Amino acid sequence: MSKPKPKEKPFVISKWAVWEAYERVKANQGAAGVDGESIEEFERDLRGNLYKLWNRLSSGSYFPPPVRAVEIPKKDGRVRVLGVPTVADRVAQTVVRLYLEPAVEPIFHPDSYGYRPGRSALDAVAVCRRRCWGNDWVIDLDIRSFFDSLDPALVLRAVSRHTELRWILLYVERWLSAPLQLGDGTLVARDCGTPQGSAISPLLANIFLHYAFDMWMARDFPHVPFERYADDVVIHCRSERQARVVVAAVAKRLARCRLEIHPDKTRIVYCKDSNRTGSYEHESFGFLGYTFRPRRARSRSGELFVSFCPAVSDEAAKAIRQAIKRWRLHLWSGATLADLAHFCNLIVQGWINYYGRFYPSALIQSLRRINDYLVRWAMWKYKRLRGRGRRAWRLLATIAQREPTLFAHWRLGVLPKAG
Repeated sequence: MSKPKPKEKPFVISKWAVWEAYERVKANQGAAGVDGESIEEFERDLRGNLYKLWNRLSSGSYFPPPVRAVEIPKKDGRVRVLGVPTVADRVAQTVVRLYLEPAVEPIFHPDSYGYRPGRSALDAVAVCRRRCWGNDWVIDLDIRSFFDSLDPALVLRAVSRHTELRWILLYVERWLSAPLQLGDGTLVARDCGTPQGSAISPLLANIFLHYAFDMWMARDFPHVPFERYADDVVIHCRSERQARVVVAAVAKRLARCRLEIHPDKTRIVYCKDSNRTGSYEHESFGFLGYTFRPRRARSRSGELFVSFCPAVSDEAAKAIRQAIKRWRLHLWSGATLADLAHFCNLIVQGWINYYGRFYPSALIQSLRRINDYLVRWAMWKYKRLRGRGRRAWRLLATIAQREPTLFAHWRLGVLPKAG
């Protein structure tokens, strides 16, 4: 008598997809979830953990654990609650993303930039800059508590348009209802929203806003350009009147999608420059770490003029200066200058790559602080320079002339000068 064959799994999920998802989660690192398990601990029984996850996903018996709530301070004094899933849950979410993303990516709007392959925040800033030069007015759109307000039923309806795989809808529904676990262990039930910080949230946000905003704009205002990075949106208008019509229509549209524009943070902005005179209540706005406002610029012929363009925001510049201060480089007396350069360059080059793309002189002002600390380091390290700041500056300037590429900010032209 032959043995009964094991029942087939109700859902066909590739083991290779689970492995690929794990590789992506490992590359992104991230903190531990409610179970306290790090990626390193997960890897101690990697084969067993991945098989168990695949088995549960394939059988329909996978239930996501609660998401660990982490509070991040906001500029206005309030906090943003991020959700940190467990390592296994991040892998499971990434599996769904691997199956779902290829189906939706080709249909996304060309002006949607957030969390999409081959697109970046700097791409969005560059397009925004060009459109500000061609359009006099901007709507700086802020959606109130977007990730916390998403309607689960509407999200599932949007996702269902792009997949016939029941297991994807099943697990998306479970993730949308997974509770938050606070620091004291209290579980908070959720009936709306998707936690920021999860692997699947950016994709769900893009799918939702593709229908709630992008396609609606393309249909109702086909000649009004915009850039959207997740829920951060800039809309360009020809006139103040048009801007007021559009912002009112957007508010009604989002309300029908169970969302609300922030009445205080959503603003109509005038793109003032040498050719657009006059004044308006708002003449600047922030977008992806940059502040757009009138700035002095020089033409190719050398003439000065006023351009409406982006530069590193005051908030980002302040954060950079605070980070430089926290390094306390002047106290690294046991380190060599090459040691300091190796440490600084890993971080500073990232700042330069992002905030130095547009109007880099604004970033340079903050990076000069590094030279101040290097001079103080030299005065601490070498007895002959104690209390002799000018000599320390001359020493550093001499080294910079000899090795101008030693520090990343030196390569940008932020060289120390002899006092």
